Amino acid sequence: MSSALDRLKNLTNKISSYEMARKENLKILEALYHELSIDTKVGEFNQLFEFKAINLSGASLLHESLGEIKEGKYLQVLAISYDKEAAVKSKNISLAYFGRVESVDESLKNAVVEFIIRYRFEKSFMTLEHYNDMLGSLNP
Repeated sequence: MSSALDRLKNLTNKISSYEMARKENLKILEALYHELSIDTKVGEFNQLFEFKAINLSGASLLHESLGEIKEGKYLQVLAISYDKEAAVKSKNISLAYFGRVESVDESLKNAVVEFIIRYRFEKSFMTLEHYNDMLGSLNP
């Protein structure tokens, strides 16, 4: 019986730590949203999550090369919107442009990379909640 209780305690601790990480992530993400002036293109913070995805050009988002610059490219935050009614279903929208990546200050580049990772972290929670709700509707 105690091993079942231990597993429940471990699971509860994990869920609690993810929720705390999520709340902290949202605070920092919103601060970056303002700091990077993305608020000039997306008026309300919550509207960020209406995009299908947000990507980055000019720097790597791969785990093994996170933040490495791609010479000759421009550092830019790109949002992907999706409209199933439109002739062209998806569209890239520039949310922030910072110039040639070689000339961008390292701390600014790092903030942009952090913004993208933090956005994706929150978006993954939203996706998880969406599919959980869908499964719940299958078995009322």
